[in-house]
Amino acid sequence: MRRIKIFDTTLRDGEQSAGVNLNFTEKLEIARQLERLNVDIIEAGFPAASKGDFASVAEIAREIKGSSVTGLARSVLTDIDAAWEALRYGAEPRLHLFIATSPIHRVHKLKQTKEEVVETAVRTVKYAAAKFPVIQWSAEDACRTELDFLAEIVEEVIQAGAKVINIPDTVGYISPQEYGQIFTYLREHVPSISKVELSAHCHDDLGMSIANSLAAVSAGASQVEGTINGIGERAGNAALEEFAVALHIRKDFYEAETRMNLKEISRTSSLVSKLTGMAVPANKAVVGRNAFAHESGIHQDGVLKEKTTYEIISPELVGLQNNSMVLGKHSGRHAFRNRLNEIGLSVPEHEINHLFSVFKELADRKKEMTDDDLAAIILEEKLSKEQQYYRLESIQVQYGTNQVPTATVTLSGCQNEKIQEASTGSGSIEALYNTLEKCMEETASLLDYRIQSVGAGRDALAQVYVKLDFGGMETSGRGLAQDVLEASAKAYLNAVNRVLYMEETKKVAVNG
Repeated sequence: MRRIKIFDTTLRDGEQSAGVNLNFTEKLEIARQLERLNVDIIEAGFPAASKGDFASVAEIAREIKGSSVTGLARSVLTDIDAAWEALRYGAEPRLHLFIATSPIHRVHKLKQTKEEVVETAVRTVKYAAAKFPVIQWSAEDACRTELDFLAEIVEEVIQAGAKVINIPDTVGYISPQEYGQIFTYLREHVPSISKVELSAHCHDDLGMSIANSLAAVSAGASQVEGTINGIGERAGNAALEEFAVALHIRKDFYEAETRMNLKEISRTSSLVSKLTGMAVPANKAVVGRNAFAHESGIHQDGVLKEKTTYEIISPELVGLQNNSMVLGKHSGRHAFRNRLNEIGLSVPEHEINHLFSVFKELADRKKEMTDDDLAAIILEEKLSKEQQYYRLESIQVQYGTNQVPTATVTLSGCQNEKIQEASTGSGSIEALYNTLEKCMEETASLLDYRIQSVGAGRDALAQVYVKLDFGGMETSGRGLAQDVLEASAKAYLNAVNRVLYMEETKKVAVNG
């Protein structure tokens, strides 16, 4: 069995999904879960992009020891320097260095000749190799690059010190047969190809990212890149959970495997979905809620007689359990702590008492607390520690079929001053958001609003995701509460606080 390395770019390529804006704490939570998932490499971000990205990459590199942490860099010396400063204290610092190679990129974006692109690539690889023990080099838009030129530049960067060669299908253009042929061509025409690992990075614009990734493995790739839930720019990246399970189920054909802990897939998918606000489609392979549902009578009859008649993947394989312990208001601190450990939530000992109090308070109002409830409230509490410029004190909404919906809101400002406003709207949410906007100094436009329940039952928690244009900046927020209106208010304030925090960070950077 060949072992295929998993390169996870959820925190870099995945965060480039439209409307996704992960903060420092959220990125760290995802990185910890990716480490539990046993991915080989975590691409933590683009250190040169911003001070926030630099800080999160540096912290992830310091904390994560079970996976190699990497950062992206253009073929620019300052990008490489920023990446080294962020990654140098990691367990195995590596750099992901890229330059575009296709004619369309050379002419219209880089405005460089073939010779100039090769010279830039070689010079920056040599510069990076003096710092990093592992350089992964990517030919952006490789699949629309002339094969002879691709082979030429790959040989040059290997000689310059690259250890991993990545062949990205940057725009999701290629077919599986063509993609496999690129890897075969490089193995036959690049003299030094045996000295490096070959990596596949596929986008899903034509719905072929998983098929292309598997074709690359068949053609000799030893590393596959992608994201959890397949998130990413445009139509997204290859979904790593689908790739890993496909390789596991069809190991008889591919004769290859990963070191991923497949039982952590469901938990990882759920965490990424919650923190990015990108819901997993019900019919999505491996992690969709219908992935193991059988409605047809013929299918139900077959599954009852023998599961493998219609079920090639067992729910248990990806970590779905039907016998999770249910906690309630009579549960003790010991059971609470044990359950957190069992579901993979890392909580420092000094925070247990506070979180247990939050749990008990909610358990008094809710009959049963499931694993999903626990995960939701723990994450909410962790994320609420960040700077809050506006805090919700109280809301009151009046609504009736023959009345104009009216909302009254009381907030605390960053100086603990009280802000109170009231407004109306055509519905309860509009009245609430009109009131919140009156409390702010900037106008806000609601671009997207989504609500979903955490768990089931009448007393299920409500989780609300919003996307706002606040003061000319697009932002997203999340709120959790038993009451839909309270969750909606929290989501709105979370989105606003993110913008204010980013603006404050920029001011400090300029003045400091």
